[in-house]
Amino acid sequence: MPESATAASGASIELENLTKRYPGSPQPAVDSVNMEIKAGELVVFVGPSGCGKSTTLKMINRLIEPTGGRIRINGEDVTDIDPVKLRRKVGYAIQSSGLFPHMTVAQNIALVPGMIGWSKSRIRDRVEEMLDLVGLDAGEFQGRYPRQLSGGQQQRVGVARALAADPPVLLMDEPFGAVDPITRDHLQDELIRLQHELHKTIVFVTHDFDEAIKLGDRIAVLRERSHIAQFDTPEAILTNPADDFVSGFVGAGAALKRLNLTRVRDVKITDYPTVTVDDPLQNIFNKLRDSGTNEILLLDKRGRPYKWLRRGDMMRAKGSLARAGTLVSDTVTRDATLRDALEAVLTDNAGRVAVTGRRGEYIGVVDMETLMNSVHELLEADRLEAMEAQHELEEARALQTHAEQEGAGGEEKA
Repeated sequence: MPESATAASGASIELENLTKRYPGSPQPAVDSVNMEIKAGELVVFVGPSGCGKSTTLKMINRLIEPTGGRIRINGEDVTDIDPVKLRRKVGYAIQSSGLFPHMTVAQNIALVPGMIGWSKSRIRDRVEEMLDLVGLDAGEFQGRYPRQLSGGQQQRVGVARALAADPPVLLMDEPFGAVDPITRDHLQDELIRLQHELHKTIVFVTHDFDEAIKLGDRIAVLRERSHIAQFDTPEAILTNPADDFVSGFVGAGAALKRLNLTRVRDVKITDYPTVTVDDPLQNIFNKLRDSGTNEILLLDKRGRPYKWLRRGDMMRAKGSLARAGTLVSDTVTRDATLRDALEAVLTDNAGRVAVTGRRGEYIGVVDMETLMNSVHELLEADRLEAMEAQHELEEARALQTHAEQEGAGGEEKA
């Protein structure tokens, strides 16, 4: 039976009065946290530096031992079991991947399955499956060492290693914090895609509220000592922050932040005339002439966006595409947010961005008009919601005034 047929889905997590005290400190680092996380849910801990969010995360797999309280995973109290066995059942991914530099990619991914006694053939198949899952070619990458990978590739391997033994729970401690913004966006999209396929229970720590909105099914906004200021859906927190502390995290422009709640797959992706690097130059000329547009998209041998070619570029090509056109600087996936797409479009003077699949293959294009229509719809929805809230407030005040007047009238009669 293939691994995917027996894949473990997520497990529920319950934290009951979870506390951590360090010797010599007058206040606990984490103070009596109570939380229920549903199976298959992606929950994000977000809060200021030093608030205890990473400490809380590490207590779930007991990398940090709790001083008090209980941890239950799928109803089983794991507070007193062997912490090493627990860690083998809980995936863990950290910033800068945490890969062992003296081990190959395959050896890093195989680490936990080897510890728990999987056969060599099963481990070999699993390594290939995991690399495919995170969008890396097994033949190309499994024999490499971490130093031979880019930062984004290292993070992908780190996630593959964390998922290798098929744990129901995955803990992620600022895993994308050390990569550049474009790579970070793509890694976030990859995690969203993986979660759609795997349905693990993921607890994710970040200090970036925009990342929390983009990834989380629910967000726990934490104060000092991991006190929960608000634990709710991203939309609820954006539209109805619990207090001034949460409002400070939301910041200005809540309507625009809601662009992180809508995905590229939810809007119109248009087709675009394309050619490949293997097409004869005359065919490319003909396609551009017949397309009715001023440009076409050149795809590489794997069907990935490579260059934008305009009519003037073709006139200067002189029998070669080597110097013609403009390299595609950015793409988005269908799991990217509208905010990601809008940022990509705004940095491109032609006002469009190519949409790609899991292997980077071309799918379509999203343009400025589509994105701006979505922004206007969100702003209009916010305006109507604000008007309704104001109307309800006025009605409540009128009822309160009426009740007070009735009460005053009754007192006078008495």
